[in-house]
Amino acid sequence: MYTNPIKAEKDWPPVVVCGAYWTGLLLAKNLLRRGVNARMVDCNSGQVGFRSRLVTAHRCPNPDTHAKEWLAYMISLARTLGGTPALISSADQFVTAIAVHAEHLAKHYRFCDSATGAQALLAKKDEQYVTAREHKMPIPHTATVHDHYEVESFAEAAVFPCIMKPLHQRYWEALGTSHPMLGKKLMIASTAEELVSQYNLVAATTPRVVVQEIIEGPDTAKLVYFACYAKNGDRIANCMAQEVRTIPVGFGSASVLDNFQDGEADSICDQFLRKIGYSGLCEIELKRDSRTGKLMMIEANPRYSYSADFCPCVGVDLGWVHYLDLIGARVTPVRPIDRTVRHVILERDARAVRVYLDAGLETWCSIIRSYSKRPICFCGLDACDWQVTLECMINVARTLCGYFVRKLVPKTMLPPRACTRHCAGMASPSRGKETCTFETNTIASPRPSFRNLDA
Repeated sequence: MYTNPIKAEKDWPPVVVCGAYWTGLLLAKNLLRRGVNARMVDCNSGQVGFRSRLVTAHRCPNPDTHAKEWLAYMISLARTLGGTPALISSADQFVTAIAVHAEHLAKHYRFCDSATGAQALLAKKDEQYVTAREHKMPIPHTATVHDHYEVESFAEAAVFPCIMKPLHQRYWEALGTSHPMLGKKLMIASTAEELVSQYNLVAATTPRVVVQEIIEGPDTAKLVYFACYAKNGDRIANCMAQEVRTIPVGFGSASVLDNFQDGEADSICDQFLRKIGYSGLCEIELKRDSRTGKLMMIEANPRYSYSADFCPCVGVDLGWVHYLDLIGARVTPVRPIDRTVRHVILERDARAVRVYLDAGLETWCSIIRSYSKRPICFCGLDACDWQVTLECMINVARTLCGYFVRKLVPKTMLPPRACTRHCAGMASPSRGKETCTFETNTIASPRPSFRNLDA
C-alpha cells in the first residue's frame, strides 16, 4: 500500500511562502523540517519571520502599491532559487496578488493556477459572502455597504448586536496612527445608531465595508474546518477542530483548539468548496446558532492560517500534503488520527485569558486545568528557533504582568486600557496599542452577557 513520503528528496524544488507573520513562519519551518528548501517573502520586515534563525525571509515590494515591482521581484527570486519553486500563500494580501499575476507567475512557480480565481473570491469579504450565498452556504444576514444610507437600511431589518469589518483586514491596518480603527479586525455595534457612528469613522478611507448580524452562542459553538484540495479538485487532507477560547471573546480567532468531528459541518464545507472549483489550502470557520441550532459560516480563509498549526498535531500536515501535490508527487488522502489533542496558541491565549477572567467566563483554576489536558501542543515554542520563542514568551509575560498590575494598582493611576471585549480589536503585529472609542457600557444591549451565554 502506497504511503506519502515523509521527507523531501535532495532534488525536490524549493518552496516560497508568501507572508512572514506567524502563519508563514510556522508553515515554512514545518516544510524545512521535511527537508524542503523553504523561504519566506513579505513586504513588512517587522514580521516575526524576519527574526527566525531557521528560515530565510526576503523583503519584497508591497503588491498592493507596487504591483509591477512585486511581480519582477518574485520572478527574480524564482530564477535565483531555481527548480521552479512551489508557491504557497499565508496571507490574503498575497492570495490576491498571486491571482492578479497568475499568468506570469505560472511560468516560474508551481501553484494552483487554475483555482486562483476561486481563492481570490474568498480572500475578499464582500465577494466571499456573495459566493457563499450563491452556492447555498448558510451565512448570517450580511450586506456590503457603500454609504451611511445603506448602513441605515441594513440596520432597519437587522437583529442587533451586529458587527462591521473591512473587505480586507489590512485596509484598517493601513489607517493613520491616531485612527480609532487602526489594526482592528472588526467592530461590534449594539444598536443601529452605534453601527452608523462606527461606519462614519471609516467612511472617508474605507467606504465599502461588510456589516453582519452576529451568530449567537458561546465560543465552544464555533468549529474550524481545515482542508487541502489537489489541483484536480480531489480532497487530499482534512480535519476539524472546536474552538475553546477566542480573542476577542465571542468573535475572534481561536487561541485554544480541540480536535472534533462533525459530519454535518464537514459535508457543508466540502460541498461548498467543490461547487466553486476550489483547490489548495483552505480554512472555514463556522458556528452553530444557539437559537436555531443551524450551522452558519463565519468566514473562509483561502490560505494557510495561524490555527492550521493544529493540523499536524492530529496527523494532518496540510502544508506538506499541499507541497507534494504542487510538485506532482502521488498523494494518498490523509485523515486525522483518532485521539484527543489540545492546541494552544500561547501568545494569543495570554490575551484571551485576561479577557475571559475579566468577563467571569474563566477562573484561574479552570485556566490551569485547561493546560493540564494531554496531549497538548503549544504553538510558537521551538527550542531550535530560540529567538522567536523568547519573543513569544516575553509577550506572554508582558500580557499577564499587565493584567496583574491593573488588578493591583488603583485604576486612577493607570493609562486608558485597550478594549478587546467591546471593540473586538486585534492589534497589528507592527502597529501600536489599541484604543477604545466606546464607553464600557455600550455593549450592554439586547444581547445576553457572556456569562449567560455559557450558562
